[in-house]
Amino acid sequence: MNVSRSSVAVVGAGSWGTAMAALLAEHGHSVTVWALETEVVEAINQRNENPLFHPGVTLPPGLGATGDVQQAVDGADLIVMAVPTQFTRQTVERFAEGVVPTTAVVSLSKGIENETLLRPTQIIAEELGGHTRVGVLSGPNLAREVIRGQPASTVLAFEDLDLAHRLQPVFSGPRFDVYTNDDVIGCELGGSIKNVIAVAAGMAAGLDHGHNSISALICRGLVEMARLGSALGARPETFLGLAGQGDLVATCLSEQSRNHHFGRELAKGRSVDDIASETAMVAEGVKSVDNLLALARQVSVHTPLMDLVHVVVNGVASPADAFEQGRPTESIHELHGLIEAATSERPTADGEH
Repeated sequence: MNVSRSSVAVVGAGSWGTAMAALLAEHGHSVTVWALETEVVEAINQRNENPLFHPGVTLPPGLGATGDVQQAVDGADLIVMAVPTQFTRQTVERFAEGVVPTTAVVSLSKGIENETLLRPTQIIAEELGGHTRVGVLSGPNLAREVIRGQPASTVLAFEDLDLAHRLQPVFSGPRFDVYTNDDVIGCELGGSIKNVIAVAAGMAAGLDHGHNSISALICRGLVEMARLGSALGARPETFLGLAGQGDLVATCLSEQSRNHHFGRELAKGRSVDDIASETAMVAEGVKSVDNLLALARQVSVHTPLMDLVHVVVNGVASPADAFEQGRPTESIHELHGLIEAATSERPTADGEH
């Protein structure tokens, strides 16, 4: 792969997919984005705009779009998957036969598949017949800020750290710092779990709990993330990085976050269906909470914040009642213990590079 000018297919032209496609095009790569909506394909090709997800933002002139996903991925050095988790499998099925073993695939999706409880990278690898060059990009990356050129950082994780290092320059740019990691499980789970915690933070903000309460909630969320993640095979220290606490803070505090927004609207007494009907964007925390709880039950992990979100989105309790009943009993020192135990098993901790 020529890292200075690669052929990249971005599969999915939603908010984050479009922002990433624009970023890669600005870095000088040849980028084709696949969009489901005909009006998005036409608008990107004719006037360099995605009116559905980024109205008023001018996209790089070298960015092209197509409604044929096979056409998008044909000949691509790199495929970037940017579709919601629940649509990942059926989308990959449509182009799987054309993917050669040397093609790298990077997932931007943050969720857990219904029924299988698989992470997006696992889904992609499975549909590509055991493809081994599948990684994840995850971090505090609010799409609206990235597409407007505001500085940001992220983590690119592959089990093959050398591959992550080779791809690092493809994504890196003057305003987008990319770090590498080989803990795919941790980086991917961090992105999924933080969405659920952000829904809780949004509910707390909507209930006027204040910054003191929300800060405590974020700390509790980090403990919950590390507890479940380590039980599922991740390294606890990964959650102290960009794909863990970095993403958690951004998503919990920013009103640009769809998960935070969803939580705020729930606090007003609105239903999940009512809130979902007014936006084209997906609040993955709402869709992932039951699946993450199923994983937590498999490994017998206590998840009070995810339990809180679960009872609200399923109509069992109001946000106010859920918070009143869900006061913490665990110790924040549990996070310290998890990390100390993990790092004492190795001479050095494999962090972000």
